[in-house]
Amino acid sequence: MKKNILLTAVILFLGILACSDDFTTNPPENVEDLETFFQKEENVEAAVIGIYDLMHLNYSKDWHSAFFVKLLPGDDANCAGGNSSDQPQLQDIDDYTNISTANGSIENIWNNFYSTIALSNLVIESLQESTLSNKDRATAEAKFIRAWSYFELTTMFGDVPLRLTLPQGAADFGLAKSSRADIYTQIEADLADAIANLPEKSALADDFRFSKGAAQALMGKVLVFQEKYMEAIPYFESVITNPMHDLEASPADVWSIDKEFGIESLVEIGFVSTTSRDWGNIAWGGRNESNLHIQLMGPRGDGIFDVTGTGLLNGWGFNLPTAKLISAFENAGDTQRKAATLLTEAELIAAGGGVDATSATGGVIWDYEGAIRIKYATRAEDTSSDGVRELNYSTNFRLFRYAEVLLLAAEAYNKAGQDGNARAELNKVRNRAGLADVSPSLAGTALFDAIVDEKFLELAHEGQRFWDLVRWGRAATELAGTGYAPKNDLFPIPITEIDKNAELTVADQNPGY
Repeated sequence: MKKNILLTAVILFLGILACSDDFTTNPPENVEDLETFFQKEENVEAAVIGIYDLMHLNYSKDWHSAFFVKLLPGDDANCAGGNSSDQPQLQDIDDYTNISTANGSIENIWNNFYSTIALSNLVIESLQESTLSNKDRATAEAKFIRAWSYFELTTMFGDVPLRLTLPQGAADFGLAKSSRADIYTQIEADLADAIANLPEKSALADDFRFSKGAAQALMGKVLVFQEKYMEAIPYFESVITNPMHDLEASPADVWSIDKEFGIESLVEIGFVSTTSRDWGNIAWGGRNESNLHIQLMGPRGDGIFDVTGTGLLNGWGFNLPTAKLISAFENAGDTQRKAATLLTEAELIAAGGGVDATSATGGVIWDYEGAIRIKYATRAEDTSSDGVRELNYSTNFRLFRYAEVLLLAAEAYNKAGQDGNARAELNKVRNRAGLADVSPSLAGTALFDAIVDEKFLELAHEGQRFWDLVRWGRAATELAGTGYAPKNDLFPIPITEIDKNAELTVADQNPGY
C-alpha cells in the first residue's frame, strides 16, 4: 500500500487470535465499542484499510514473508544467504530437510493469514445489518481478502480450520479442520460477492485496492486449481476482454518503478522509500512501509558480488537463480525476459562487475549456480537517496498479474479441448517476450508442456512454480535429486496451532511431519 493506517480495532481482537485468558479478564482500554464503531462510514473505511494493512504484513514481515517462503521449494530459486546456517528455518524449506512443525517462518505465515481473516470476519459480521453507503464495497473488499487468504492457506497447508466468525473468547477458539473442498466452496462464495460489488480498476478510490477484475481473475485461478476448467474460462475471458487489463509493453516494464499498479497488475502490495527507516527505528517483526525483502534478496556484498555497471546495490544474498532456470532461458532463446529476470556471471563481468568466491565463507558462495537475480532487484532508483538505503526500498510486490491470467486461461482452454484458444493466449505472453508463436499444429499434451515451460520462464521468482508442480503431479519428476519427498507438497501445521486449538491433535498434522 501507499498508506498504512493501523486501526485500533486490529488491537481489539488480536487478544482473541492469541487465545489468551487476558482477553476476557483485561479488556483493551481506549478503544471504541464495536457496537458503535461500525455505525460511521469513516470507521468502516479505517477498518478496511486495517485489513489491507495486515495483507501488507503477510508479504513483508522481515524473514517470514509469504512471498519469499512460497518460492523456496521451487526449482527456480535457491535460498542462498551467507552460508548453510544463515536463517536455518528458510534453508530447511529450500532443501526439504528437517522442516519442523515449529518452523518460525511457516508459523508466522499461518498466524498472519489468520489475523487477516479475523479482521475480515469482523468487518463482514459488523456490516451485515448496516445501511451505510459504503457497506457493499467494504464487505466485498473484506471477502476478497478473506478468499485470497484462504486460497493461500489451503494451497500451502491443505485442510485448515475455516473461521468465518470471531470467537467471543478463549473458550470459543477451538475449531476442527475443514476439507480443502469446503475451503474452496467458501472461497468461491466470497469471490462471487466480491465480483458483484467491487468497482472496476478505473474506478478504484486508491491504486492499492482490489478490483472486480482481480476477483474475476482469482475466481478463475481457484477453479483451475480444482480442475474445473470449463467453469474457469468465462472468468478469464471477462478479464482478458476488459481493456483495463493488458500486458506491459516489455518484460522489463513489468518491474519498473514507473509501472507500479500498472495495466498488468491485479494484486499488488505497495511500499514507499520515504519513511526514513534506519537501524534505530527499523520495525523487526512489525510493519515497515519500505520493502526490506529487496535488501534481503540483493546480491551479497562483503566483497563477493561486485555490481559495478549494473545499477544495482548490494544486499544480503538470499534468493539466487538456479542453474536449471538459467538453462531454460538460454535453451528457449529467451533473451528479453531473461534480461529482466537474471544476470549471469559472464554478463555481470561484461558490465564491469565481478564475482569473488574467496570472500565467501569457506571460499564457496552458498547456493550460487552462476547468476544473480534482476527481477525484484536492489535497484538504486528504487530506494532513498539519503539515510540507510538498504532499509528503504519502495519496490512493490506484484502478486497476481495479467500474464499469469493469460497462462491460466491457456491451461484451461487446453484442458477443455480448445487448443486454438490456448495457443492464442500462450502466444500473447511469448510475443511480449520477443518469442515467435508456437506451431499452429501444437496441441494436446505437447501444448500443455509448452504452457508449463512458458510459465516457468514468465513467473520465475514469483512463488508460483512449486505449487503448480504439485497440482500438476510433476513435483517428483522436476525436483528429483533435490531432497524433495511427497510430504513436502504441504507445509506442516504449526505446532503452536495444535497446542492452542482444542479441536486439533497431532493426528491432524499433515502426513510425514
